[in-house]
Amino acid sequence: MPRPAADWLTTLPRNRLLAEFSMWSADLIRLADDLVRITPHADILHVDVADGYFAPAFLFFPDLVARMRYVTALPIHVHLMVSDPVLLAQIDQFAEAGADLISLHVENANAAEGLDRIAAHGVKTGMVLRVETPVATAAPWLEHLDMLTLLGTAIGVKGQGLNPSATSRLQEAGRLIAAKDRRIVLAADGGIRDTTVPLLRAAGAETVVLGSLAFGAPDLAERMRWLHDLG
Repeated sequence: MPRPAADWLTTLPRNRLLAEFSMWSADLIRLADDLVRITPHADILHVDVADGYFAPAFLFFPDLVARMRYVTALPIHVHLMVSDPVLLAQIDQFAEAGADLISLHVENANAAEGLDRIAAHGVKTGMVLRVETPVATAAPWLEHLDMLTLLGTAIGVKGQGLNPSATSRLQEAGRLIAAKDRRIVLAADGGIRDTTVPLLRAAGAETVVLGSLAFGAPDLAERMRWLHDLG
């Protein structure tokens, strides 16, 4: 079964913006074809999971990740937008399905137990903040994280514009991360457009979660050259 190297996260390029491809924006009828198409360009595959309660959408399931795992060695990042009662079970199921990184929300009341559960599976740990959640709430958790993701739009809804606070929030998170002596990747998710990506990069984002900006690009290779040229 293909897997990324154990040190995949620490060896991600530092000299350019990383590309995290959201499978929510793939052609869900031709998911395998889209996976082949994006593989030369993606640094990370992003799989959103939502229970219709914590976030309004219903997304994706462990069997999908398990099938992806059989055909790709790219790192799979599972973003859990799920309520407290199902969080731990979802962590178990997606870890067993082959996720390489699992992110939960700081807003989960059982986030501490969730991070311990992720680590127990030998999976990289991540945390996500809703756009309305103060960045400072992430500070106590940074010692346990490999990635910190800031949402730039309301949770679980496609097609929104970037919240005006997104760039200042990234800058604040970057300052918190800079005080640590380990790599914590800072990610921006939501409101990713050709007009906003340069702003997010300048504010400190190391990776952006790409939806239609990548999947809908007339020339994906050219779009990725543009992304990487942002530095």
